[in-house]
Amino acid sequence: MNIKFKIGILGFVAFAFSSCSKDFLDREPFDKLVPSTYFNTEADLQLYTNSFYQQFIPAGLDIVQADEMGEYTSKNNSPTFIAGNFSPVDQSAWSWTKLRNVNYFLSKYNNPAIPEEARNHYAGIARFYRAMFYFDMVKDYGDVPWYSQTLSTEDNEQLYKPRDPRAVVMDSVLADLNFAVANIRDIKDNTSSTVTKWVALGLKSRICLFEGTYRKYHDELNLQNTADKWLTEAFNASKEVIDSKQYNLYSTGAPELDYRTLFISENPVSTEVMWSNVHNNSLKRWHNITWKFNSATYGARWGLNKQFINTYLKIDGSRFTDKPGFDEIAFVEEMKGRDPRLAQTVRSLGYTRSDGSAAPPNFGYTFTGYHILKFSLDDKRLDGVGEGYNSITMMRYAEILLNYAEAGAELGKLVTDESIWNETIGALRTRAGVDPKMPAVADGYLQQIYFPEISDKYLLEVRRERGIELVYEGLRYDDLMRWKKGRLLEMPWKGIYVPAMDQEMDLDGNGSPDVSFVSKTPASPKAGVSYVVIDGTASKLSQGTKGHIIWRDDEDRQFDDKKYLRPISNTDLVINPNLGQNPGW
Repeated sequence: MNIKFKIGILGFVAFAFSSCSKDFLDREPFDKLVPSTYFNTEADLQLYTNSFYQQFIPAGLDIVQADEMGEYTSKNNSPTFIAGNFSPVDQSAWSWTKLRNVNYFLSKYNNPAIPEEARNHYAGIARFYRAMFYFDMVKDYGDVPWYSQTLSTEDNEQLYKPRDPRAVVMDSVLADLNFAVANIRDIKDNTSSTVTKWVALGLKSRICLFEGTYRKYHDELNLQNTADKWLTEAFNASKEVIDSKQYNLYSTGAPELDYRTLFISENPVSTEVMWSNVHNNSLKRWHNITWKFNSATYGARWGLNKQFINTYLKIDGSRFTDKPGFDEIAFVEEMKGRDPRLAQTVRSLGYTRSDGSAAPPNFGYTFTGYHILKFSLDDKRLDGVGEGYNSITMMRYAEILLNYAEAGAELGKLVTDESIWNETIGALRTRAGVDPKMPAVADGYLQQIYFPEISDKYLLEVRRERGIELVYEGLRYDDLMRWKKGRLLEMPWKGIYVPAMDQEMDLDGNGSPDVSFVSKTPASPKAGVSYVVIDGTASKLSQGTKGHIIWRDDEDRQFDDKKYLRPISNTDLVINPNLGQNPGW
């Protein structure tokens, strides 16, 4: 199918329905759709399943912005869920609209007049999306009602049943994924815009890794004895993608450019990008990511935190945090000789916009000084208009390698099989321009700041690499949840080191001052210098008149164990009291 057709296709328009009405599961899901004259050809099945793309795929900005829930992000302020009085009243009611549209298709698609291979292919796509739907539900709520068929208004027992156990629901999710893998066509899509067998395997790899590690680290579930089953499924699904040779890490031998190319290209780099939310300038299918990341008012002024920036290695593969005084080095010095992905993730030394103008970190757009660059385009015009046209990755081969490495580490395979390291972490670092040597000992910094409970030196490096490689691709919050590391969200939002108040600082290494931190803006400001007021409340320096920027230390960020699951909303409990509430809520 032509990519422009795929981008522009509208599919059918689903009727909106409310979960508050008892008859919502009894409605025809599509406007003017007549089952007796539809589902008769392969084209009908294709058109219906194309509509799932519009229903299930988040907007480009939503994919990227999901990482604002990660511990490595600072912003205007924390969401109420982390720093506020969040309760079941604040939780949105859940919706079953997308699920019903999938189940409706699965109840109608199996027309013998259509070749069986085609029927199974499109049923596989439907079950792929059903697995996505339920994975999201389980991540949020744990136990949820499982529905595999459409219901009528008379199905009171099903409509008002209690939630099904997580283990039952996830077994059904795995069955859907296995069907999808077995039946979706294995032709690689070089537009990276459709679901193929390889994308289904990638989703299986992601979901099984999540569930395996969640069960391992969340002992309150009493499912630890099943964790290895899921980790093995993740390992095997990842290996099948790797062994297929359909994808590889994009590399032109220019490590200072190749990583960022993946995130600013209009056409997905299909050698590595498996699935993408495709945007297109000529079709005016745009997003507003560049505007959001480069606006003092439109965005939330996102930035990365110093604790995370410290995890980037040096080019020679040594740890930056082994350098004496590493935490109090000036910005220009800390950016030198580091993993080239760092300068392709945040504004760094020598970064310029498309017109050639210098563009150091802008404290009008970020609070910590680690100004996110990864998905931003270089055209200044896009800083004030929602016309971004770079396609946004939803699944990359790099993630599959990381899933393979992590599942392998959790299963104890990295200790005995060096080839897994070379094929995954080593390959990613080689592409990045970093020495791929294996660690001699466990990293004390990662243990002290992030993972004191982890002693496995390989697993620590896998987690380091996962954070660096996949930063701002929408996966970090899920990682924290499955590792049972939600309390990292209580970390201070720590920025660059400031040697003294009222001192001009060069941030891009061109010799000209860019910023000064002051108690009040001077009467005669110097041209080209941005003055950042340290008010002592929302913004502080860690040592009074010098030190690290500490942003929003006035917030009371708390992550209690109950927050690993969302509460069931009061709205849903009123409709169906049999659902019960999640622990602690």
